[in-house]
Amino acid sequence: MQYKCKLTVIDKKLYPDLQEKYIADPNAGACPFYHVGDEFIFERYGKADDFWTMGKGSQCAEAWDCISRYIYTALQGGSIMHGWTNDDKIMIACCNDGTRPVIFKIERVDYKVLIFDRDLNDSEKETVISRITKIKNVTDVKFHKDGFFEIYVDNDIDDNSLKENFSDCEFKIVGID
Repeated sequence: MQYKCKLTVIDKKLYPDLQEKYIADPNAGACPFYHVGDEFIFERYGKADDFWTMGKGSQCAEAWDCISRYIYTALQGGSIMHGWTNDDKIMIACCNDGTRPVIFKIERVDYKVLIFDRDLNDSEKETVISRITKIKNVTDVKFHKDGFFEIYVDNDIDDNSLKENFSDCEFKIVGID
């Protein structure tokens, strides 16, 4: 099983009374860096390692200070906040800015990588997608530009059952990460 982390900005707050009292620019306003609905995906598969580059520089340093530990936990496949949230794969956290905090949903995304014995043509790729999407607990299937498929799941799927789906095909699964 592999893991990604999806970071979503779900809210922003502004406390003008606190800014007026404590901030050098009393009209600083809401956080200019993030916007409600922004989404960021972090991954650590193959050569990708978004964690060590703060999402390729896409994150504010103050926010990163607060959310990075949860992102790291998700990328390692851990329970982000066991027993605190309704779903151990999700954490709600905010940045350090007390006058204009940004609230994030941090979510572990579970997936498997399927590697086939050869490059597949478009028809064969469609066969893979069609067969995999019918499997229980599969939420999405994507073909990756590097030639493998990412199978997103709610719960783990047995590797042998994935391989059995292609026993009648000319192409075979040669690796599952």
